[in-house]
Amino acid sequence: MVAVLCLGACSAPVAEKPAMLPTVSVQRTDLSSATRVDGTLGYAGVFTVLGPGAGRITWLPGLGDVIGRGRAVFRVDGRVVPLLFGGAPFFRTLSSGVSRGSDVKALEQNLKIMGYGPRLTVDTRFTPATRTAIRRWQRALGVPVTGTVQPGDVVVMPGPIRITAVEAVPGGPAAGTVLTASGTGRQVTVKLPVASQRLAVPGARVTVELPGGTSTTGRVTEVGTVATAERTDARAQTGVGTESATITVLIGLDRPSDAGRLDGAPVTVAFTSDEHRGVFAVPVNALLATADRTYTVNVVGAGGTVTAVPVTPGVFDGDLVEVAGALTEGAKVQVPVS
Repeated sequence: MVAVLCLGACSAPVAEKPAMLPTVSVQRTDLSSATRVDGTLGYAGVFTVLGPGAGRITWLPGLGDVIGRGRAVFRVDGRVVPLLFGGAPFFRTLSSGVSRGSDVKALEQNLKIMGYGPRLTVDTRFTPATRTAIRRWQRALGVPVTGTVQPGDVVVMPGPIRITAVEAVPGGPAAGTVLTASGTGRQVTVKLPVASQRLAVPGARVTVELPGGTSTTGRVTEVGTVATAERTDARAQTGVGTESATITVLIGLDRPSDAGRLDGAPVTVAFTSDEHRGVFAVPVNALLATADRTYTVNVVGAGGTVTAVPVTPGVFDGDLVEVAGALTEGAKVQVPVS
């Protein structure tokens, strides 16, 4: 016989409960997998700025300078050569009596936007109002007031430009290539393997991973139609090395300011390669591998019972994975602590 001495109140021993793993709910959501490809951040467009052919360069902008409508692109013999926006360079003298043309319309659009022709009708006809607006503009520029515009008097580009290279020198002839420029819109260029070209659809959304660990979103703006393959052997035969062929894909950023002040940088572009909508998903670390190379998840019932439910993994999207099996939305599954 064994005697038990109780000091204070005595109670029956309590069995220790096994530690329970944390749980999460099975959710119904949209998942997508991504294919990541290296790219280069830069600026859209490449433009060559030519000199008028006569005179000498007396002023040039600097690398990285951004030039807008009406601003000086360079100076020739001390005279400002400003930037106008248009679809094509001027090819003839625009003056009274000139025939109708899209160049006249482009000149009038610029004059009106810059405020030199408030009552100017923008069309393809050169009118006395056009000549008056030109004279006001020339007076403001400090150039000879003639009421006419020669092709070499202006530089015409589709929009604002950003200087990427200065080819001429002050004092040099104002002929040939004076400057090289880009547009001001941020752009990512990707050399996409031909085998993955189905991922690049104009307008398709992508994620761009920027230097420093940040990311932003963008859309495919242009998909190249010519595949190229890098070959180090000049004697390489046709068809050899084509497994490395790529096409050029251009991507515009939804928020260009996310790229900061970087002129250029390596980036990674994530193209959506597979998308499943309205599927069940659980955290990836809820998957448990079995000896026969299948997977289960531990479902916790209302009474705390744990049941291993076989599942088939689908799309992996970040920390989530698609699962198909005998599951219900909202069911609690165990997530091992990592």
